[in-house]
This record gives sequence, structure tokens and C-alpha cells, in this order.
Amino acid sequence: MNKAGPALQWGGRFADAPDAALLAFGSSLEDDLVLAPFDVACSQAHVATLAAAGIIDVGTAHALSSALQAIADEIPSGEFAAQARALGAEDVHGAIDARVRALAPAAGEWLHAGRSRNDQVATTLTLYARDRALRGADLCERIARFAIDSAKKALRDETVLAATTHWQPAQAILLAFWLGAVAEMFVRARRRFGRVAADAREASPLGSGACSGSTLPLERTIAAQELDFAAPSRNALDSVGDRDVALDVLHAATRAVVAASRVSEELVIWCTPAFGYARLGDAASTGSSLMPQKRNPDPFELVRAAAAVATGTYASALASLGGVALSYHRDLQETKAQVIRGTERGLAALAAFAAALPHVHWNAQAMTARAGDGYVVATDIADALIAHGISPRKAHLLVGNAVSVAERDGRALGARDLTALAKAAKLKGVLKAPLEPLASIRAKKTAGSTSPEAVARALSELEAIL
Repeated sequence: MNKAGPALQWGGRFADAPDAALLAFGSSLEDDLVLAPFDVACSQAHVATLAAAGIIDVGTAHALSSALQAIADEIPSGEFAAQARALGAEDVHGAIDARVRALAPAAGEWLHAGRSRNDQVATTLTLYARDRALRGADLCERIARFAIDSAKKALRDETVLAATTHWQPAQAILLAFWLGAVAEMFVRARRRFGRVAADAREASPLGSGACSGSTLPLERTIAAQELDFAAPSRNALDSVGDRDVALDVLHAATRAVVAASRVSEELVIWCTPAFGYARLGDAASTGSSLMPQKRNPDPFELVRAAAAVATGTYASALASLGGVALSYHRDLQETKAQVIRGTERGLAALAAFAAALPHVHWNAQAMTARAGDGYVVATDIADALIAHGISPRKAHLLVGNAVSVAERDGRALGARDLTALAKAAKLKGVLKAPLEPLASIRAKKTAGSTSPEAVARALSELEAIL
């Protein structure tokens, strides 16, 4: 008799039932219920393999497939999750096995032939990683396309602002250039997710058994084809403990949320009255329980926090794997939990970021009014001196002195400063340099710069990539 109970897939060699508290401690059901659709697909592929090998007859195969389809139909409504909890299942994999046996008692006894939870979990988690990688790629593409479309409009309007380094005014740029930078980040993030999805199609762990394969005549290519893998994995010992793709999808999600967090940091500050570069619409803002005037950019603040959580979760998942020997060890259950928690939270943050972005309204007037603050044309003037043969070091010193004088006088750099610099540098000709932000932007010559031509070219290239 199985003292472990009907929901567990083991127990024949035990005389006593497991301790309830220890069983609860070892349960991962709440973490891995999200894997249910992928476990059903994995089990359907295994049924096809068993039938092809003649291990189960046509009737048994049909009964198993029908039971699995019934479970798939129960998942969206939450009915399956409720049943799994009521059973006290150890994990989603055992819950599905128990549910199959409840729906098709005789056939259900054959579902686990030639299969271990080790290769089952590895396969299911890989299918999950593939699905979430595709979802992440779609979200990143959505964000990138929105940034590109917004940049094209800002380019037509030639909206100008002062870019910052160290949060100090640095050089004048187009708002379209800033939006193009946002697009670049998410095109790269999309590519990362795409690589994960591709890697998650390479090798199917199913059929690896516990760690060494099976003596049953299972043709593993059948399951691999059913699940859209290129081929079965080459080494059972490796494949049951391999979590590379699972870690990779969490890494891709973490990197994407970190990118969103960096943009969010800028938007939060730009939405303050002190900057006034942007305003967040009502649909994406929250208020204060005490202060009636407040308009808070909560979605972007929460994205910043999500980046910290995702980073910590990724580190935790990686660390949980570091001390695990080859094959499967129960530590990997914690790796699975961290991957799922981090990936789900990361994708939720990306979705919120994508939903909040269209509610950002730019204040072009405020940006333009302050675009020249902080002597942002100083570098252009230094470049002009260099073009006249003045060494970069000397040019830097001369223009720095000119900025000090202008700052002391409470004025911007102007034509008289160019005349004074030409005299100080002992130039024979007139020193010409941009003195206005838009002139500075238009004067840029390098590829990848903020010049309108370079920005337009970059946006076209990004569209082609997407």
C-alpha cells in the first residue's frame, strides 16, 4: 500500500505516511501552478511516445489524452488549481498525475511509464521559459515601437532639451534622440528574449528518466517533435539538472526591467514641477490620502522597485544552483521557484511600463526653454578651437575660463566670448561655433549623434530590425 497518499507519485517502499509538516515544507505547488499548461503538453507528448513504442494500446492512449485535455480545460478557470490544493499535492506535476488517475483510473496508472519527475520538470520548465521569452520579446517590441513612433513625431517638431550627465546639464539633444535611446535599449532586450526562446527549442529533456535514460524502447524524437524541439538532449545526466534556459529567461527579464527602471528614473524626475518636462496623465497617476494636490507617477516608481526585486531574485536563483552536483537534487525546486517568481514579476513590471508610457505627455516648451541652461554649447566651442589647431587640453582650459567669466557675469556664452577666445588662442581667423542648442544639435557630424539626419537614420534602422 502507498502510505504517501493518492496525490503523491511515490511511497511504496515506506511503511509510514510522510510527516505532514515536512511534506508541506517540501511542497512547491503554489510556486509551480503556473507550469500546469506546460506540464499537460509535456504529458501529451509522453503519451504519444508510449503509444508509438507499443507500451500502451490505442484505447489507453486515447483515455490519457482525453483526461489531459480535460485538465487543460480546467486550468484557465482555476478549477484545476483548487483541486490540486484540495489534494495536498506535492507539486503541479504530481497534481496532474493524480487528476489523470481520477479522470481515467485504469489508463492513469500508465502515464508515468518510462518517465521521472526529473525529466518531466526539466522539460516543463523549458517550455515555460520558451513561452515567457516570447512574451517578453513581444513586450519589448511594443515598448521599442512606441518609443520609435514618439521619436518620429518629436523629430518633426525638433523638440530640444539639455541632456544630463551626473544630473548636470551636459549637451543639447533632440527629444527624438532620447526616445531613440529608449528604443535601442528595448531592441536589445527583445533580442535577448529571442535568443532564450531559440535556445529553449534546441534539446528536449523528456525521456532522460531520472538520470540515465530508460530501458523501455522510447523513441525520444517523437516527444521532441511534439513539443517543437530540434532534437532530444544528448546526455540524460546533464539534461535533468540543466537550468540554463530557465536562468536565461529570468536574466532576460531582469535586464529588461533594469532598462525600464532607468527610463522610469528619468521620467519620475522629469514629471516633477522642478523639471516640468513631462506630465503623467490621470489614468497612470495616483494621488495622496492627505495632500489633495498630489499627482504621483506610481507605475514608474514601482518599476524601479521591481528592478531591484528581479535583480535579487536572479542572484538567488543562480546561487541556489551553484552547490548542486550533476543530475537532479531537491535544491533545484528552489531554483524553479525563484525563476518563476522573478520572471512573472519581471514581465508584469514590463507590461505596466508599456501601459504607462502612452500616458506621458511632453512639455516641449519647458524643455526648449531650459535647453541652453548650464552652458551646454561649451563643448562645441572647444571643438571649434580644436578644429583651428588648438590642443584639446588648451581648448578645454580656455573655454572653461570663459564659462567662469560668463557665470560670474550671470549671462550665457555669446559672440563676445568667441572673439575673446580667438584672441586668447591667437587665431588669425574668426572663431565660429554654435551658440544656441538647436544650432549645436544641427552641427553634429558623427554617425549615431543627435543631429536630425543621424536620428532619422537610426530610427529607420531600428524599424528595419524590428
